Amino acid sequence: MAQGIRYPVAEPPPEGCAAEVAPGVLWMRLPLPMALDHVNIFALDEGDSWTVIDTGFDSKRSRVIWQRLLTGPLAGKPVARVVVTHHHPDHIGLAGWLQMQGAELLTTRTAWLYARMLTLDVQATPLPQQMDFWRAAGMPADLLAQRLAERPFNFSDVVAPLPLGFTRLQEAGEIVMGGRRWTIRIGNGHAPEHATFWSQDDNLVLGGDQLLPSISANIGVYPTEPDADPLAEWLESCAAFQPLARADHLVLPGHKLPFTGLPLRLHQMVENHIGALDRLRKHLATPHTAAQCFMPVFKRDIIGPAYGLALVEAMAHLNHLLHRGEVSRTMGADGAWQWVMMHG
Repeated sequence: MAQGIRYPVAEPPPEGCAAEVAPGVLWMRLPLPMALDHVNIFALDEGDSWTVIDTGFDSKRSRVIWQRLLTGPLAGKPVARVVVTHHHPDHIGLAGWLQMQGAELLTTRTAWLYARMLTLDVQATPLPQQMDFWRAAGMPADLLAQRLAERPFNFSDVVAPLPLGFTRLQEAGEIVMGGRRWTIRIGNGHAPEHATFWSQDDNLVLGGDQLLPSISANIGVYPTEPDADPLAEWLESCAAFQPLARADHLVLPGHKLPFTGLPLRLHQMVENHIGALDRLRKHLATPHTAAQCFMPVFKRDIIGPAYGLALVEAMAHLNHLLHRGEVSRTMGADGAWQWVMMHG
């Protein structure tokens, strides 16, 4: 635990370029049009081809960068396999595009089902269930009206169509990539059935968004499963990873820089949410909506583009306390849940 978190590679590779972070393992980056402005992708050398971990968004810019990568750092060798850690668009966005060029897709069953379902589920305006969910979370009326008038985010905007067919990754399974044998370990909470890969032959771990160094993965509740408790799943996953983690593991994460010091980082990831829950308990001495809980959860108010992610994460913390029997909730005349600590 004493060993701190270190970053052996100080700078990310420039756009369209790659950095070798271990023998036969290339690190590349794709841009994202948001505050978290990049996603890491990795290519593992198979000799006559590549196995690629995650893909970035499907956009014209991403495809242009990918073409530069394929002809440049990847030396014209084909991508034979694309391994997707989880179903979020910045990780699976171009998987279907790579499949159409001959790559095999490997991911968890839940990740594939969610991604394929969401790419086919195109909405011009928010569904009634989505509006009810936002209202129940305490979204202000002016913001609700604005959301109703706008085309919502659709997976199909940034995820290429996924053709039928994939190869399933499962907990405790083994896969050979880049001349190494890897054990598959599944995490939950940030995304259902999120795959991580632990090398049996050296110190590498492919962490996706389950193992990030300096930022907290979003833990959110959504209208698809409004009473879910993803925070419990996240904390369980962190606990399950702790016995596997070594201070010398070089973690190749979905965002930010490769790092060592994983045992300490897993401890921090748990403590981050324990602290938020403690602040939330104090805050709920009097009733509040989820939208009124940003300060205790994040230690700051959140407006602008990050509002949606903040709202679903506040809901996750409230649902966790509800499942633990620590809070109760009452639906107000405005359609918003008021949450308060149970007493006695």
